[in-house]
Amino acid sequence: MTKLSVNINKFATLRNARGGNMPDILKVAQDCERFGADGITVHPRPDERHIRYQDVIDLKPLVTTEFNIEGYPSKEFMDLVLSVKPHQATLVPDPPDAITSNTGWDTIQHQSFLREVIGTLKAAGIRVSIFLNAEVDKVEAAKTAGADRIELYTGPYAEEYERARTQPQNLQLFNAYKDTARAATAIGLDLNAGHDLNLDNLRFFKLHIPQLKEVSIGHALVCDALYLGLENTIQLYKRQLTEIE
Repeated sequence: MTKLSVNINKFATLRNARGGNMPDILKVAQDCERFGADGITVHPRPDERHIRYQDVIDLKPLVTTEFNIEGYPSKEFMDLVLSVKPHQATLVPDPPDAITSNTGWDTIQHQSFLREVIGTLKAAGIRVSIFLNAEVDKVEAAKTAGADRIELYTGPYAEEYERARTQPQNLQLFNAYKDTARAATAIGLDLNAGHDLNLDNLRFFKLHIPQLKEVSIGHALVCDALYLGLENTIQLYKRQLTEIE
């Protein structure tokens, strides 16, 4: 089964826009689980413009599904993750001022750094996934760095899928995703995916990459929930992942 982890950052963005505690992030996480989410993802950033470090600490005892913390492995991030001990840490190569994640790791260039960071996290009993572009040549180095999983950065896939609605030949780039997925599973790496996945493009991705363990979805899911309601939206996303299994 492919799990759906709901990224709740955008709910925190809404809360922070007015101050106070509306919406209540802790209740949002619990409701997402109650509505069928298989996990909760947060991505705290240094400026705390959405999820705050204290949110992460407060969420830990409440999340009953899988808790996934994403972020760049700065000292502050590592201290937070090691104190909270989530089920999974997903490492992304974002600079501090990044609006959103927009590329994967160069696992060859940053091999030494990743090996040290991943070793520290795994020694604490935390599963580690690293953000990766659809690049077969970076897969082996992800394994040697110690990662348990890779999370395929699906931003380019989402853009290509949108163009391919009228130009099907443009979907050729998807071969890189299938090749990267096969290379990962062949050497024992599990597979996650995330970024710009939505109700239009998720089913196709899952259909052609059936070994997918988990997807992390936030922005699109929250946008859909404005029209469809949160419970209904979560169920619709889960349906994209389960009806073809």
